[in-house]
Amino acid sequence: MPPFLTYVSRVSDGLPLVASFAPATSGGRNEVRDEHKTQAKELLKNVGSATSKMSIDTSYQKVFHLLLRDSMCILTMTESSYPKRLAFLYLEEIADLMVEELTKDYGSNQWMTQVGTAARPYQFIKYDVPLQRKQKEFVDPTSRQNTSKLNSDLADIHSIMKKNIQEVLNRGEKLEHMSQISSNLVEGSKKFKWGTKKLTWQARLNQYGPMVAGSTFVLFVLYLKFVW
Repeated sequence: MPPFLTYVSRVSDGLPLVASFAPATSGGRNEVRDEHKTQAKELLKNVGSATSKMSIDTSYQKVFHLLLRDSMCILTMTESSYPKRLAFLYLEEIADLMVEELTKDYGSNQWMTQVGTAARPYQFIKYDVPLQRKQKEFVDPTSRQNTSKLNSDLADIHSIMKKNIQEVLNRGEKLEHMSQISSNLVEGSKKFKWGTKKLTWQARLNQYGPMVAGSTFVLFVLYLKFVW
């Protein structure tokens, strides 16, 4: 159960640049129907606002998978039972293949211009041959090669997850440190505020204390003189 069709198009307007189709089965049945081709072309025309990766169920237990890369959209169709992750690995390898072939023919600084100015459909049809070779590599999802690709991809994802988790943990330590600093500043501010009040009272006491003491003494003397 290989990828039944593969389109590479320009994201901006859906212009197909190259396409490849799996051959009919040994029984002469063609898995790619005209309605699938029509649906694929409609998807390519309206993919501008889509996310970078997407899977869409279609008729006859088939699924479209698409990937956006470097102003190109790579689309394939598989059976619904085909491993989704392997389908996206296929799309990623097709994207790498296209960039490699375009760079070889037009240079690393000009190939995107060639894609952006392509004037006719299937202008890069000569890349159909390497696309078909790549398509054959993904015919059997249980093959040793494809199983190895999936395991390698899972290992990469696990490594990224570990890295991301560590980054989160590091951010947590920094946040905890900042929180402690903030708490210390608040506590220091309270102590400073109390110290300021204390100094203010001491200054007022030093300023008015002698006057109050003197007045109290005079009143006490007058009290003794006239009352007693």
